[in-house]
Formats: sequence, structure tokens, C-alpha cells
Amino acid sequence: MIHSLIKNKIISSVIKRRIENIRHTIKSPHKTQEKVFRNLIKKGRQSVFGKKYKFNNITSYQDFTESVPINTYEDLYPYIKRIMCGEMNILWPGKTKWFAKSSGTTNSDSKYIPITQEALYKCHYKGGKDMLSLYANNFPTRNLYNGKGLMLGGSFKYNKYNIQEGDLSAILINKFPFWVNMHRVPDKKTATMSDWEIKLEKIANQAIKENITNLTGVPSWMLILLQRVLSKTNKKNILEVWPNLELYMHGGINFTPYKERFQELIPSEKMNYLEGYNASEGFFAIQDKHMSSDMMLMLDYGVFFEFIKIEKYRKGEMRTINLSDVELNKDYVVVISTNSGLWRYIIGDVIRFTSISPFRVNITGRTKNYINVFGEELMIHNTDNAIINTCKKLNCSIKDYTVAPVFINNQSGRHQWLIEFNNAPQNMSLFAKLLDDNLKFLNSDYKAKREKSLVISKPEIISIKNNEFYNWLSKNNRTGGQFKIPRLNNDRAIINDILSSK
Repeated sequence: MIHSLIKNKIISSVIKRRIENIRHTIKSPHKTQEKVFRNLIKKGRQSVFGKKYKFNNITSYQDFTESVPINTYEDLYPYIKRIMCGEMNILWPGKTKWFAKSSGTTNSDSKYIPITQEALYKCHYKGGKDMLSLYANNFPTRNLYNGKGLMLGGSFKYNKYNIQEGDLSAILINKFPFWVNMHRVPDKKTATMSDWEIKLEKIANQAIKENITNLTGVPSWMLILLQRVLSKTNKKNILEVWPNLELYMHGGINFTPYKERFQELIPSEKMNYLEGYNASEGFFAIQDKHMSSDMMLMLDYGVFFEFIKIEKYRKGEMRTINLSDVELNKDYVVVISTNSGLWRYIIGDVIRFTSISPFRVNITGRTKNYINVFGEELMIHNTDNAIINTCKKLNCSIKDYTVAPVFINNQSGRHQWLIEFNNAPQNMSLFAKLLDDNLKFLNSDYKAKREKSLVISKPEIISIKNNEFYNWLSKNNRTGGQFKIPRLNNDRAIINDILSSK
């Protein structure tokens, strides 16, 4: 009892200090970003990249945009390759010891994102602590710290230059201080295993013996684990296993399609869901309001933000703006410069500002993860919302889905949906009709192309019933918290591969 009181007192003190810092940032967002910008340029001057682009001569944001080009992963890869071979001072001063392995949603090739000491502690860990700080500030009477957290992570390995490569989650877990590992499960060895079948079994065995108060992990994989726990314990729901469970922290994928299933497994009005906008490249935003899904941009994490209007980006125009010029309810491609040495890097996300005081955003899609084969310009938020609305109408629920075009001739075709249902609709034809109607309502371009089925005919629904999605992930070495089924595709490579094993 005394130990618990002391622990909660220390945690409360840390939380209060950080909340004050967050409030200060909200009041001075532009000054905060200016400070981040100047610190990045100062450190970057010592790198090979900084010397090439004459960081010594950069004194303003305009200088920066005129001197340094917009970069994709492919543009930075020659520098990244040198760092992975042990070279120092390439994109950032010093030696980079960690690389987060990230898989593109439309490409099987892995990306290796550098993680520096500064980024690890001043961005990724800071983001995790702030999620807990904001949660505790919103719910001061909860008892989150009187139990343990269950965290799903991936795996990592050392390359021949003694540099760690692997899932960001595994790198974070491996570098957690001892006192953090004391308050979470599974143990470090289990958490960073590469064999997910064995790992899930071991995690379930460890977790059912603990007082779990919070969960962290990608929704699709967390659901698999929760089902495993129920199977082992013969319980009807997760609260019968962990009665004090109160929080699920998630990110990396739109949670809305999964929420209904989580609420079925965790039937409690006291259960809370907290989203973070985190990626291998950095921790960017946190859901700071209980009743809203919007996420507040965290501006003091060593990440300098720029934005490109989506319509300009699609035309190949790479003119950026900073926070001072963004507008509400406009879609922007995110460009970041970070304390890991990613300079003017297109992360691939498309966001929309829902507030500018403070700056809050929603993720509306990916630059490459949308369908525009027939001029329909369907984004992930369109398809997610359409399928959610359809499921509500027909009292059904999904586990996952992916969409690809079917080409009938040079002018027309249709969208083919592969859907894995938790509860399938009784009438699949009605489901397809309502889904189509919802897409028309949500996207005027899609509606226009569906007119009289001249360009796009009605969608085709194929129900997945034998774990084909999971099997595809396993076959392509994508098992792990960082990997997910690509939702939208402009070709049939992935969907044909999945269907071939159906």
C-alpha cells in the first residue's frame, strides 16, 4: 500500500510538470516550432547532409526551402545505407545505433528509418509519456498505475556493424529503463521474439496471471491476442480476466472499424481508447480530448512540420507551407525534418486540420494508399467511413478489408472488396448496395464515375473466411505490430496473391 502511494505520488508530480509544458506549447506554437527548427539546423550543420546543403548559410525558413530539396525515402537511401554500414555524422551528428524497419503499404520492400539517441528519448519516449500524462489529466481518479500494462511489440536483430534493425516497438521495449519493464508484460525476451505464433502463446500465458490495467498495440494484432486469452481462460469477455482494465492505447491504423469488436470483448463504459499518431519516423500527435478523435500536434518533440496541399502534390508541385499558413478542413501531405536526420521528408500521410488553436488533426489517407484508377480518388477515410456506416445499418462487423480495381476494358471496371467479417451480413447483395450508396454520399468523384455504371460498375464483395489475410501477412514476413493489410490498391498484385491461396 505504501509502495503504491509513493509510486502514484511520483507519477502525479511528473505528469503535472509535463501538462504545464504542453499548455505552454499550445499558447506559443509558432515560437515552439521556430525553436525546434533552429535546433535542428544547428545540429544538422555537423552532418554530411548539412554540409552538402550549406546549413551554415540557413538563417530562416525561406533559406531552408530554397536550399534543401523535398526528399522521399529513395532520395535519402544513399545516406541511410552509409549509416547502416557504421558511418558517423551522415544525416545527423554522431553514430546512429537503431533502425526501425517499416514496410510500405503498397510495396513489399522494407524501409529502414534511422532512430538517433535524441529521437528515441526526446520524441518516441516523450510521446509515450505524454499519452499517459494527458490520460491522467483527463481522468485523475483512475488507477492505471496500480496494475501492469500489456504491450505488443515486434522483433529486432543486429546487423554485422552491431546496429539494431527491427520493429520500432521492439527497439523501444529493448531500451526501456528497468522500472518501466517492471510494470508491463510480457518480459523483454518474449516481447521481442520473431515467431508470432509462439510469441502470442507466451504473452497470453504471462498476461492472464497479471492485473492488467492497460493495453498497447496495433488493433488487428491486439484482437488476435485477446481472442487467444479468452480461449485459454474459457471466459466470455476480457473483463472477466482483467476486471481493472481501463485503457487501450493504439495508433498506426484507423481504429474506428475495430472499435465495435473491442467493445464486444471489453463491455465496459469505463473503458477508454486513446490514439497516438506515431510512426517509425516520429511521434507526431496525441488524442488529447476524451470525447473527440482529433489529435493534437506535439510541437516540441524535435520534429519540424511542413505541409503540401494534396491537390498541388498530385500535380507534382512541391511547394510547402509551415504551420502559420495552414487552413481548416484542407487535406495536406505531411513533410517532416527530424532529430533523426530526416530532412524535408515526405512521410506519406495525408492529414486534415480540425483546429488551429491548438493544432489538431485527423489522418485522412496516404499519398500512395488510395484508389484513383478510374478518376474516383477514393481515400481511406472514405472507404473506412462507408464500411462503418454500412455495418451499422445491417448490424454486422468487420475484422479487416482490402480493395483493388477490376479492369473490364480500357475505360471501365469495378472495385473488388475482400472483407473478413466478424459478423457477416445476412444479405451480401444488400451490403454491397448500401456500401456503394455510402461511397457515393462521401465522395463526389466516385459518385460521378458510378453514374449509370459507365465508368465504374457496382462493387464486388468477396467474403474472407479462412484467415487468408493473416496467412498472407505470414507468407510475406509481415507478422508483427508494424504490419497491416494494405487497404487500398491501384493494381491487383496484392489482392491476386491473397485470392490465390483462398
